[in-house]
Amino acid sequence: MFTPTYNRGYILSQVYESLRVQTFQDFEWLIIDDGSTDETQALVEEWIQKKELNIRYIYQNNQGKHAAHNVAVEHATGYLFLVFDSDDRCVSIALERLKFHWEDIDTSQRDRFSTLSVLCMDDDNNVLGQEYPNYICDIADPDLQRQYRSTGDKWGVNVTEILKQYKFPVITGERFIAESIVWNRVSLVYSARFVNEKLCIKIYRNDGLTQSSVRIRVNNPCGASLVYLEEFKILKGLASRFKSAINYVRFALRTNKMEIIFPSYKASLLMMCAFPVGCAFYLVDSYRVKK
Repeated sequence: MFTPTYNRGYILSQVYESLRVQTFQDFEWLIIDDGSTDETQALVEEWIQKKELNIRYIYQNNQGKHAAHNVAVEHATGYLFLVFDSDDRCVSIALERLKFHWEDIDTSQRDRFSTLSVLCMDDDNNVLGQEYPNYICDIADPDLQRQYRSTGDKWGVNVTEILKQYKFPVITGERFIAESIVWNRVSLVYSARFVNEKLCIKIYRNDGLTQSSVRIRVNNPCGASLVYLEEFKILKGLASRFKSAINYVRFALRTNKMEIIFPSYKASLLMMCAFPVGCAFYLVDSYRVKK
């Protein structure tokens, strides 16, 4: 289990308390501190001294959540890898249920799977986003996996050894890249199981990544444009590809490199149609960020 944190000492105890009361306790908690300057280290050292949980703490200079994820994957020793963000909580049976759902995958088929995903909820027990069509959905198609992941916040585990093969790109001078770049790449090779069970509790905070999505992508345009370019190349639906093309142009204009030659006439035409719309979004983003 991995928690990335940056100056979240004031809220990190929520994760600690969620883990302390879990009905399943056979796990290690990797805390990757991405350059915090608050009381995070002292707080974690206090927890380590209590020996209530198996905690490993690693400090790194500020590089972003994606770089912290890479470090955690390298140090992780468990079979399954769970990202538990520093401002989240979970129900007391969450880990037990994740283990159950993973082991419920037929052993003869399990090697085809990398991901098990469940639902998130708010404090009032409302699902964040949409439920899956069925209680259990086993999906091999990459496009459909992406659709299921995109309908609100989701939470789950991935096979650690597979994640070691699919690390996040780290771009010099940038500190953010969307998590979808890894999940999209993994979905081209592996299946995912989606389960309609609410296990994670999320509250959106003003200092969270979700609340400053546009500004973050504007400030990290190489990573943002790479995410959308890869989506454009792998998606099947015309509407989805057109949206990805618009966003690719939108952020690629802020870089020194833009891919304009594509292997098919249809792809080139779609990108050309998206270009003026992407330019319009580029201008709107510039205005919003300055404001």
